Formats: sequence, structure tokens, C-alpha cells
Amino acid sequence: MARSTVREEAILEDVQDFTHAILAFVDEDGYPLNVATEFETDAASDAIRLKTPAIGPQPAEGSEVNVTFSHIRPYPGVGYDQRRYVSLWGAIQRDGDWFVIRPTRSHGWDEDRLHFFELCERSVPTGHEYMRKLSERRGEEVKPQLGLGWLIFLATRVPFLTATIVPILLGGMIARAHGESNWWLWLLCLVGGAAIHLGLNVLNDVSDTTSGADTANVNPTMFSGGSRMIQYGLVSLNAMRATSFALYAVGIGIGLLLVATRGIELLWIGLAGVFLSIAYTAPPLRLVYRGLGEICVALGFGPIMVLGTYFVITQELTFEAFYASLPVALLIMLVLYVNQVPDRPSDAKAGKNTIVVRLSKEKIVAGYDLSMIATYLLIVVGAVTGLMPVWTLAALVTIPLAIKVHRGLSSHYEHPYELMAAMGTNIMVHLATGLLLSAGYLIEILIS
Repeated sequence: MARSTVREEAILEDVQDFTHAILAFVDEDGYPLNVATEFETDAASDAIRLKTPAIGPQPAEGSEVNVTFSHIRPYPGVGYDQRRYVSLWGAIQRDGDWFVIRPTRSHGWDEDRLHFFELCERSVPTGHEYMRKLSERRGEEVKPQLGLGWLIFLATRVPFLTATIVPILLGGMIARAHGESNWWLWLLCLVGGAAIHLGLNVLNDVSDTTSGADTANVNPTMFSGGSRMIQYGLVSLNAMRATSFALYAVGIGIGLLLVATRGIELLWIGLAGVFLSIAYTAPPLRLVYRGLGEICVALGFGPIMVLGTYFVITQELTFEAFYASLPVALLIMLVLYVNQVPDRPSDAKAGKNTIVVRLSKEKIVAGYDLSMIATYLLIVVGAVTGLMPVWTLAALVTIPLAIKVHRGLSSHYEHPYELMAAMGTNIMVHLATGLLLSAGYLIEILIS
């Protein structure tokens, strides 16, 4: 059941701020009716007194009625706030011009006590129970549905593919700056890398569901908490497993084709990438559960993808390509780092001991700051020493965005939904910085 924010010991206090009540009842002819009426509370007898409607049908003495109090403040063209309601049930008695009800049960919600998104998430089991009973009544299964395209899009978390596009684009640009270019090979790298990445996303949902981490999470956001496809009953666990297997098969197939045509050295890079993506979340290693997820992500979406793409095009490995991958590696590591903050309570319950579960808020914020400083120092040192084109210094323009993330992380660390803006900005820091690094190589190509 969804959590009620009604305080059973203080029902009368909770309803005092409302301006009116809605009395709902079934009249003597069996018709459901409701009417707005004035009310007052009687603390001495733990009762609520309702002004008897002047005209119209009246509820029968001693009958079960419902009384609802609600409030919402609209912002035209924007939305609403101050949303809250209290709903009470009990037998009604007449006292002169008033009805009296002593509540026997209650339910309600106040968004100042429980965020609307969390209310929705906590209501999911109730929705499943409703559909189960409806299925029994109708004699056929009733379940939520989405179009196939949307299911694939949401289950695989396609928007997170920027984590793959950035390093593979950078690897291709570095190769071009070093005199080699083959965009068909680059495209194969992108498709293969994307398939592995999407397979990892789906596998992560499977693992976090079987471990209980996603099921226990009542504060998912658009950036954290998984796709929720399994939790919402949109895709079965077995279907997610099959999808992950198919995506890995595509990625590995492309990888083996590139190994056969570009060189056996690529095999070791590919094996490292596949190993890290599976070991990241799947048993028996479950590296993210051991606080090693950030390292896996940094390596997989940093050096492995940049060097893999670079080797496919040039058939060689260089320290310059490795060095250029480090800022991207740190930035994608920080995306995971910040996105795990809202999941701390549910991860801890499931034994998913990520870094943010293990450390205090102060240490987490300090870790973000130090990692971001290291990222920009790597860019400056690379440009000054000639390991990277001087034009890559343009990536420093994202520093104000990183500062914005720091402020959001510091201010909203304990508030998942308020933290979403910082999480989104953090993803933009990775994307914009990575694209500007690639643009720096492109400028070098154009002027050389």
C-alpha cells in the first residue's frame, strides 16, 4: 500500500487547515452522492462535526460515510504546489444541525511530508494488486502496456548512450589527427560499443532486481534507480535477461569481426571491456556491490573505448590516446558517483556497498571536487605538454557547470528529487567536455 502521511494520533490537527469538507455517502435509493460542507473539529470527543446540508438527500443515521479534505494551489501555465488531502471513514450520527463522525480509519497525503514521485512509487504494489484482482474478475490477464519502441527505449536506457558516444568519437578524432581515418570502422566501433553498453544497462536492472536493490528503492529518478520496467510489470525478468544476452551477442559479434580484420591485440581490449561490463553488476564478482563500480565505469568508458576505437582505425596504441582518455574516464566516473547518491538507502539495504554508501556526505562532496579538479588539470597539462592539442583547452569552459553540480550536491544531498537538476548538469559536464575535447582535435586536423 502507498504510505499515508496522515498522523493517526493527530487527525483532527491535520484537517484544521482545510477550508471545507466533502461528505460522500450512499443514499436510501443506492445512489452515491457527495456534497461540500462546512466543518469543525471537536478535540474533546475526537470527532469531526459537519454542517448538515440545507437541501437534498441526507445520509442515514449510523451509516458508513467518507469525508475528504483537500487543498491544492495552482500556478497557471506552470503547475501546482501545496497538494494535500485527508480522507476519513466512519459511522455518522446527527447532533441538531450537525453531523458527527468519529473516524475509524484514514488515509491521506501531504507533499511537504512525502514527495509526489515517492507517493507514486510507493503506490506501485497497490496498482499490481488491483490489476491482479481485476484479472481474476475478468478471467484474463490485465497488465500495463507500452509500445515496443518505447519499451526498448526505456528498458535499455538509450539516453545514457552519450557515455559511449563521447569516448568513441574522441578515439576516432585522435586517430584522424594522427593521420588515419576510416569512418566505416568507426561506425562499427560505435554500434558494437553501444550494444555492449545497452546490454550492460539491462543486465544491471536484472541484477539489481534479483538482489532487491531496485525493488527497495522508493526514490528513483530519471537518472537513478534503474529503468523500473521490471518493477512496473512492463517487462518480465526473463525478457530482460534475453534482451541483455541479445545485445551482448551483437556487441561481441562486431568485436570479433574487428579482431579478425584489424589485429589480435584488439581481443585483449575487447575482453577487458566485456569482462568489466559483466563483472560490474553480475554475480559472482558484482564489483559495484564492493565499491568498485566507479573504477569499472572509468576504465570501460574511458581508456578501453578510446584505445579500442583508436586501435581499430590505426592498428597501433599510443600513450597520447591513453592520456586523452583520462579526463573522459574521470567525468563518466563522476556521473555514476553522483547518480548513486539518491539510491543510498535502498542500496545499503540490498548490500550494495557503493562508495556513496560507505562514505559521509562531506567525503563524497570532497571526492567530487578533487576528481573534477584532476579532470581539468589533466586537460591543462595535456595541452601544455603537447600530449593534446592546445585547442582542447576550450573544454575548460565547462568549469562553471561543474561548480553548479558541486553546489547542487552540497545543498540537496539528502533530497533525491531536488538533486535531479545537479545530476542532469553533471551529465552535461561529461558530454560537453568530451565533445569539446573532440572539437579540439578537429580544429587541429583542419589547420594542419
